[in-house]
Amino acid sequence: MTNVTDSFVFLGHWPSAGSFGFNTDILATNLINLSVVIGVLIFFGKGVLSDLLDNRKQRILNTIRNSEELRGKAIEQLEKARARLRKVEMEADQFRVNGYSEIEREKMNLINSTYKTLEQLENYKNETIHFEQQRAINQVRQRVFQQALQGALGTLNRCLNNELHLRTINANIGMFGAMKEITD
Repeated sequence: MTNVTDSFVFLGHWPSAGSFGFNTDILATNLINLSVVIGVLIFFGKGVLSDLLDNRKQRILNTIRNSEELRGKAIEQLEKARARLRKVEMEADQFRVNGYSEIEREKMNLINSTYKTLEQLENYKNETIHFEQQRAINQVRQRVFQQALQGALGTLNRCLNNELHLRTINANIGMFGAMKEITD
């Protein structure tokens, strides 16, 4: 320990120039050695350090340039994707609108077709009812006519005697003769 304290005590004392020997002052020798090493490093390492820094700078610049190019491409792809998305959304909206329009049109066509079909069925029903009524009326007429004819024949057969029968035949022959003369 005495050497360390001695070195601090003798800081102000420098050995005389002209003699060669070992300097035991640690602080003084370290400063000189350090300045010599730094000077040698600066002199010889300046080119190497400059080259290393230039290479590092170029790599950083290339990385930045590549990143900017990739960023530009990504932005371009993003814009293309957004444009495609807008186009697809517009097409989807158009399909939706067209789909709703088509659904409404089909709905109206179906309603109109159903109304026409119901109208035709109503007409067929009315025609069938009318036909059945006419047929029933005709059957009733035929029965009434048959009954009236049978009643008239029965009455004629009961009321007609030979003389009345001959007069009716003569009157009818006379009418047919007169009709023949008119037509000739």
